[in-house]
Amino acid sequence: MQDQHGLASTALVETPVGRVRLPARLQQFLQRSRDHQFWAAQVVGWFGLSLVSYASLTLWYNQPEFVYILHNLLQSVLGIFVSWPMRWVFRRVWETNLLPRLIVSLIAALLFAAIWSVLRLWTFEMMTGETNLWQDFGGWLFTSIFIFVCWMASYHGVKYYQLLQQEHDSLMVMSSAQKEESLRRAQAESMARQAQLKLLRYQLNPHFLFNTLNAISSLVTLKEADKANAMLVQLSKFLRYSLDNGGDINVPLQQEVEALQLYLKIEQARFADRLTVIIDIDDSVASVEVPSLLLQPLVENAIKHAIALAEEGGLIRVRAAPVGDRLNIWIADSGSGQNTQSDSGSGVGLQNIRERLRMRYGDRASLSIEQADLGGLEALLQMPLDNT
Repeated sequence: MQDQHGLASTALVETPVGRVRLPARLQQFLQRSRDHQFWAAQVVGWFGLSLVSYASLTLWYNQPEFVYILHNLLQSVLGIFVSWPMRWVFRRVWETNLLPRLIVSLIAALLFAAIWSVLRLWTFEMMTGETNLWQDFGGWLFTSIFIFVCWMASYHGVKYYQLLQQEHDSLMVMSSAQKEESLRRAQAESMARQAQLKLLRYQLNPHFLFNTLNAISSLVTLKEADKANAMLVQLSKFLRYSLDNGGDINVPLQQEVEALQLYLKIEQARFADRLTVIIDIDDSVASVEVPSLLLQPLVENAIKHAIALAEEGGLIRVRAAPVGDRLNIWIADSGSGQNTQSDSGSGVGLQNIRERLRMRYGDRASLSIEQADLGGLEALLQMPLDNT
């Protein structure tokens, strides 16, 4: 353990929260700093005692002669060097239990107080020429004991204060490190979360791209160049939109609907009059942000399982409106005459959408598949309006 004035042999410092390893340079700095503090306190304290002695004894007993003033200063110098070994004793017993430490400290204070009393009484007689003063040794000793016990109390007080300050500094360092670690962990989790969101979204795009290119290939085979060219133009716009917004997690609902319309134009070029689309977006929710490219796979699902299987095609309706504190988006189809879409409620595409909603909103968002009033199925997306 680090002593208040010296450097411990180990770099580990005990604190209430564990051991903290301090760098060697910091240890050396603390040692030098505490040594300087110790000697500064010694000089100030003992020569401050000289001023008190001068005012309370030298002047009181009307002894202004230089020799008395000189002895007053000399006894302070003696006090500095006699009390210095007490520092070593206190450091040696500091890690022991309280009672043994207190006993040893008191014995040391009494012993060094007696030594100081002998030295200052002997030098007083030598310098002033006064005699027969040893019979008053008890008075000199009592004063010395009081001073050295105060020295001991001051040492322990400073020691405990420095330990408390050191523990506080250690706690602050640990708290700062924990905050930095929490911030780094949060940033890493955020980056991983964004990467996973992008992955979930991009898993859907190749499926759509494959179907579109396959449809274009079929149109080229059938020599329907105008339809193939129209689908290529719309596909280019849609892919451009995907690239332009590839870094966005959320986009305004109006922007998401515009992207959906690009996709629907591709499908309408494929199905011609067999695909009818109705889009009804409440103006109050047009600016609400939603995960980008979230609606396209749901519409693609409806086309695949309903419109494509119906001989006469069908209708797809997209509606969005606020319901309480939630944004509701309904995507309904007119069905195909058979309930095949219901089997896709746990498909990869819908699972990906549910996972994106969960990662973005937790349990405050959901996707459910229900019967639609158009005759087919209806996907209901529910998300919070506050976007938090």
